[in-house]
Amino acid sequence: MPKEFVYKVQQFTGSIKIDADWSKSAWKNVNAIDIKNHMGSLPVFFPGVKTKMMYDNENLYLIFNVKDRFVRCITNEINGPVWEDSCVEFFFSPDEEHPEKYFNLEINCGGTPLMHYNLVPRKDFISLFPADIKNVEIAHTLPQIVEPEIKEPVDWTVEYRIPLDLLRKYSNVTAPRPGTEWRANFYKIAEKNSNPHFLTWTEVKNPVPDFHLPRFFGKIKFI
Repeated sequence: MPKEFVYKVQQFTGSIKIDADWSKSAWKNVNAIDIKNHMGSLPVFFPGVKTKMMYDNENLYLIFNVKDRFVRCITNEINGPVWEDSCVEFFFSPDEEHPEKYFNLEINCGGTPLMHYNLVPRKDFISLFPADIKNVEIAHTLPQIVEPEIKEPVDWTVEYRIPLDLLRKYSNVTAPRPGTEWRANFYKIAEKNSNPHFLTWTEVKNPVPDFHLPRFFGKIKFI
């Protein structure tokens, strides 16, 4: 049987400053998952990628830490081609009754986001309005533009807060609470640099790299 990928998402109480500090106390006791599967050819350099997630009654919180090389980032327009840059991505289905419908939130290392709601993978999607996407609070440790490429080892972090009310504008949302399960996957990508790669949390078995395959999503269980 294929391996089941499950991430248990802890409930957060209190306040948190979105500042891209991987080591701050709010995240210290939260389990991290490794994004260490890959699609396509094995890259020459394999980035080390970890992510953590929490929730409360109003928000989702995510943080990614990347030990990287060959980092390039030139997209600074919301809903631009951020996946071409060094980029981390969160694909998730917030409606338990319709796991085939999902959001993809992609944020490059310079903090520029893209966010879509997919009704049918690769065929029918809604680009969220930039004014709505700006409600996602984002912090990042690298400059907005990284050009030329950083070939040397570099660590970078992206942290963000997603308001649940933003999701409800586009989708039914099964409220996160202990016992709720969503389907999701976490990714790291860089298409246009000297070390292109397509890294995934769950194993995605497809002959060509493609993140838009919700049948391969794992489970995130809110606890």
